[in-house]
Amino acid sequence: QVPVLQTNNGPGLTGLMTIAAHLVRQARKEQLLGGTAEEKAVVQQWLEYRVTRVNGGSSKEDTRTVLKDLNMHLEDKVYLAGNIFTLADILMYYGLHHIMVELTVQEKEKYLNVSRWFNHIQHYPGVRQHLSNVVFIKNRLYTNAH
Repeated sequence: QVPVLQTNNGPGLTGLMTIAAHLVRQARKEQLLGGTAEEKAVVQQWLEYRVTRVNGGSSKEDTRTVLKDLNMHLEDKVYLAGNIFTLADILMYYGLHHIMVELTVQEKEKYLNVSRWFNHIQHYPGVRQHLSNVVFIKNRLYTNAH
């Protein structure tokens, strides 16, 4: 299902990335699209990934691949575009929420970088909205520090 935004003037806008980028510009929050040319390209890349891989994938294998990709990418980064919070983080958070809710504690630990990033994003002011808080339990039972 492709989202459509009907504007007051002109034709409706179609597609998640198009609508999201339009709303960001309308709100005068262009920094969410990236600051440098490289950041803008990385944001676009992750928005595309969100639409093609996260929305498109529905099998357990697709989900594992997405989590593995993200876990590797986030190994040395705070946010998807590096060190700045962008639209890519927001839309990826919304795309992954239903997956993260279902993960076991062990799975969350397996994808530790994704879990760290997701937990950070869900606590970013104004992001979570109506979605439930996903709990990331730090339990001595699952650590080697007995």
